[in-house]
Amino acid sequence: MKTVQNALHSTLRYLRVCFKWLVLAALVGCLTGPLGAAFGLALDWANTTRGVHGWLLYLLPIGGLIIVFLYRRFDPNGGGSTNQVFAAVRERKVLTLRTAPLIFFSTVTTHLLGGSSGREGAALLLGGSVSGQFGRLLRLDRHDCRLMTMCGMAGAFSAIFGTPLAATIFTIEVVNVGSMQYAALLPCLISALLGVWISGRLGLAPTAFTLGATAELTPVTILQVLVLGILLAGLSIVFCELLHTAPKLYAKFFPNPYLRVAVGGLLIIALTKLLGTTDYNGAGSAVIAAAIAGQALPWAFALKMLFTALTLGSGYKGGEIVPIFFTGATFGCVVAPLLGLPAPLGAALGMVALFCGCTNSPLASICLGLEVFGGQCLPLFALVCAVSYMLSSYFSLYHEQHFLHSKLRIGSVQFLQGHWAETDPDEENSVV
Repeated sequence: MKTVQNALHSTLRYLRVCFKWLVLAALVGCLTGPLGAAFGLALDWANTTRGVHGWLLYLLPIGGLIIVFLYRRFDPNGGGSTNQVFAAVRERKVLTLRTAPLIFFSTVTTHLLGGSSGREGAALLLGGSVSGQFGRLLRLDRHDCRLMTMCGMAGAFSAIFGTPLAATIFTIEVVNVGSMQYAALLPCLISALLGVWISGRLGLAPTAFTLGATAELTPVTILQVLVLGILLAGLSIVFCELLHTAPKLYAKFFPNPYLRVAVGGLLIIALTKLLGTTDYNGAGSAVIAAAIAGQALPWAFALKMLFTALTLGSGYKGGEIVPIFFTGATFGCVVAPLLGLPAPLGAALGMVALFCGCTNSPLASICLGLEVFGGQCLPLFALVCAVSYMLSSYFSLYHEQHFLHSKLRIGSVQFLQGHWAETDPDEENSVV
């Protein structure tokens, strides 16, 4: 009888906790859905307006000065990077509420005036900041506020990009690579599903493409995709190092942050005029769509990496994920035919695999391929992501990302932090 009572008590306790997080996650989804929609629509307006009024590009240095002033005045220790929300999740801290309006305004300003950046990284900050503060308002403890922050990240990412599965898995996979907090799966998924539903009702269309070419699963195709994955892993290393090196070079030659951001803006203006195109300003969604349709310039991927590094490295704000999509799609579109793969398929594989290599999130990347491309050639997406993940080593866009397991283990020998070492096969290892 006592055993039955204990079992009943345990069941009721689980149901209470489940109900609690269903309610909290739904509230977060209802909060981040409209916020994400407003952010996404504002960015669409910014890119459209800049396309109509080309003279806005000349205001980029002035916009940069305003962004630097606002951050130095209101968030001097935050920095406005995605690392900020990762650190908050790991250390169970709540982001300040001022993070949300700062990243909203600065990202829209960067896009409006022609800087090269994305939106999803900013969405993680936006959603994480608001939901974490909401948890504090409800007097939740640090552990629950951490989960609220994760729900906000998933909800905002999903609302803006339209991929609830990828947003959910990315949120619980990316902070500590190799360790997923499955307890966060249900609340993050509820927030993501409500976020994307609300943003869709408010007029923000999800990101989706029709893949015009496929390939049969044959030994030859597998080999071709393996080679493409190897190349994309190498490209992800180059991209990560470029984004990490750019701010160091700016700081070395231009120690004053105001001068730094002004110089960055002038460099973007000069390059844009030199090339005679605005393809590399803003998010570049039209170029991504063209690449997936099978058309891309051979040097487009390199120029997008350069524009993004010059923009974010000098102090402008925004995410890195859409530039990754741009770079991966154009690179894959150009390289795939050389390997015997259709260009549209190569662009799709490149877009997803470069995201995987730069963020070290293979499961989220596979979900991304499923949601954005409708599940066509899903085994090939999984294969190219697996190769990109393993061979991108411990390079990452995010300094605050931790690796809890070796990417490469052979028996009792594993590769950790640049060297081979004998270890206990059952031992848990951490690479930071």
